[in-house]
Amino acid sequence: MNQPTYFLMLDSGCCFGEPRLKDPNYQDFFTFIDVYDLPEHDLSPYKCLVITGLIDQELLYRQKDKIRRFLDEKKVLVFSGNLFLPWLPGGSRFVPKQIRSHADYEVRIAKEHPIFAGVETYDMTYNKGVAGFFARGHHPLPEGAEVLLTLPGGEPITYIDRTSTKGTILVHAGNDLFGYNHPGKSTGRIAVQLTKWVRDEYRQLQQLQEGGAYV
Repeated sequence: MNQPTYFLMLDSGCCFGEPRLKDPNYQDFFTFIDVYDLPEHDLSPYKCLVITGLIDQELLYRQKDKIRRFLDEKKVLVFSGNLFLPWLPGGSRFVPKQIRSHADYEVRIAKEHPIFAGVETYDMTYNKGVAGFFARGHHPLPEGAEVLLTLPGGEPITYIDRTSTKGTILVHAGNDLFGYNHPGKSTGRIAVQLTKWVRDEYRQLQQLQEGGAYV
């Protein structure tokens, strides 16, 4: 295989993951492997593990110790999807949102954060006038989680967990955040800003390992 890159994304084999595999914007810093190659694949060269929805969570559950070891090496994991098995440290089962109106899907900013800087909540909520693509529920929070985005009832749809492991976990209860890279809407900023945040987060984790303070 080629020299390992910064990010490792597990390919679910689903057609919705194909755009990332073929997108030239990701070829220089992403490595893609079939999720079923995970048990034998060496994770040590990578700094960030990217896992999207429609993945085989039964397999991930069997590999939960490997995932935990990766994080305890002070690395980063980004998960976008709906958890139904306890393979992710600190993660809880996805809770669907009870919907009475399209307004129940409206995304709200809980805390300003570089990942979503300059991104309009309307653009996150609505895609071609239809609500619900960005998130349709939430995961109950692990202790100490930093909530970035919520639904109108306060349900946390995007959070950062720095307490469940020695690394950092970003959980988003919706579609692949790295997929938001198309111009024309403010959401096109997310992928680039997320990429930069992961790199910055990893550097800070390594500074902690060297005895520095987390900032």
